[in-house]
Parts: sequence; structure tokens; C-alpha cells
Amino acid sequence: MENGHAKNRVAVIGSGNWGCVASRLIASNTTKLPSFYDEVRMWVFEEVLPTGKKLSESINQANENCKYLPCIKLGANVIADPDLENAVKDANMLVFVTPHQFVEGICKKLVGKLRLGAQAISLIKGMEVKTEGPCMISKLITDILGINCCVLMGANIASEIAVEKFSEATIGYRKDKEVAIRWAKLFTMPYFLVSIVEDIEGVELCGTLKNVVAIAAGLVDGLDMGNNTKAAIMRIGLREMCAFSKLLFPSVRDNTFFESCGVADLITTCLGGRNRRVAEAFARNGGKRSFDELEAEMLHGQKLQGSTECFLSEDVIKNNFGLLKVISVCN
Repeated sequence: MENGHAKNRVAVIGSGNWGCVASRLIASNTTKLPSFYDEVRMWVFEEVLPTGKKLSESINQANENCKYLPCIKLGANVIADPDLENAVKDANMLVFVTPHQFVEGICKKLVGKLRLGAQAISLIKGMEVKTEGPCMISKLITDILGINCCVLMGANIASEIAVEKFSEATIGYRKDKEVAIRWAKLFTMPYFLVSIVEDIEGVELCGTLKNVVAIAAGLVDGLDMGNNTKAAIMRIGLREMCAFSKLLFPSVRDNTFFESCGVADLITTCLGGRNRRVAEAFARNGGKRSFDELEAEMLHGQKLQGSTECFLSEDVIKNNFGLLKVISVCN
């Protein structure tokens, strides 16, 4: 029991590498926290593996995701479920961790299917760009499902957290600090330190916009322009992230950019993130292979974070000045 309320039950919507790592963190904590049921349901978009076995069956038998996070045990209390409605039906705490482009469709399937009083948190780094303007993923979830949605962002390369290398994260919330603290308890581990900030837009925009800067960093690497240029791109990128965030939401706080969701996430994504790797390959191929093609080849089913097709000609990517424009030409 927590403050006299019924015990909490968690469902994770998504089972890629970050979804599996999140499930592992949560499952470890639900066994220790008396206010939570042990079992963590993880919704799996069903796939058939080369062996002919279904991915969900493989996860439940081996207690690991052999495709997206091999050799990492998730915890005996993690149950893979390919039925979205069944995975969430008893949960009052929903963790969204799918590619951003699938969120709207998933939420529409869940309308009217959630437990009364459900809360959500988004670990998704991206936004929907609609004709009326950009829409944050947390707002999309709130608007469609009518539930409060926090966000968790940070310098969080999943493969490193999976082997318990130290990392930090930031939870952004609006008004309800008690809910944010409950989420922080659910994720915090000795190797995963979580802080909370009452600035949901700032935290979420940091997690979104750094993906664009990471493309520029990858182009710098692909053109062998060196660490000085890359550092300049990161500095300019951080400044532009701050300016753009405040343009969209004047309430965004300066201090948010110095949390893990801000400068730390920018650094780690520009050094080791998937956007950086694919952008490097794009540049080394002279822009002759599309981001879609490179994504399919290099990421083994994972998706680039954010909308990342750059309309760059071979001449532009060979021009140093073109790199300074990359933030404006990549959406």
C-alpha cells in the first residue's frame, strides 16, 4: 500500500533495447517495493525470428530479448505479451518506450481500455510534427488517453545501462511531484541515478532536439573534420536547443539544460548514439545512400530517433559551411 491506495502495477509498452533495459530496471525495483506488484508486463510487437520462433515466446523462455538485447537477463518477473490490451489492462503505471512514429496509433488502440487513474511516463526521444505545429509525445499521450504523462530523458545508451555502467536520468513533470517521486523510485538503482525537475517541456525537448545535433556530429565524423569542429557543433547545438525550446515554451528553465537530459545526453548521443553513427555513414557515402537504407542496414530493426532524413546534396555535405546549416535542414 502507498498512502492508503491500492498497490501499483506497471506495464511497459515497447520491447526494443531501451524498452528491455527499462523493464529490467523496473522489474528489479518492483520486487523490493511493497507498493508495487512484482510482475511487469512488457508489450512486444510480435516478430518471427529466423529460427521460426515468435519473439514474445523467445523472450519468455530465455528471459532475454535475443534480437534487441541479447545476453541480458530481464528478470523472472518480466512477462512479454504480444497483446497490447492484455499487457496494460490491470496496470495503473504505463511506461511508453516505442519509436515515436508509432505512439499515436498505439494510444488510439488503448482509448477506453485503461485502468481508472492510470499514469504514464514517456521515455521516447522525439516529437510529432503536425500541420498545426510540433506536438510533444507526452502531450500526444495525454491528449489521446486523457491521462497525466511525465517524461524520463538522459544520457542513457541502453547497452551500457544493461551491463550496469553508471548513468543518470532526469524525470520531467507538471505539478504532481508525488507522482514524479513514485516514478523515480521505480527507476532508480545504484548505477542509475534519477532526479526530478518541474519542467516537462524542457526535459522532453532536450531529449528530442539533441538527436538533430547528433546528425551534425556524425557528419563531422564522416568528413574527418576532427574533434574541434565536433565540439563547436555541440556547443552551437546546445545554444540552439535552448533558444528553440524557449521559443516554443517560454516556461522552459535554463537549469534544465545542465541536467542529464540536457548537456549530458547531448554529449553521449554525439559520441555514441545511433543518429551519429548513421549520419557518419551517410557522409562517408557521399550522401548517395539514404538514411532509410542505412537505418535498415545498420540498426537491425531499431529506428533513428526523431525524423532524420536530411535533404543534402553531395556538394553540400562536402562544404564545411553546410555543416553549420545542418540543424536547420534536418527535421
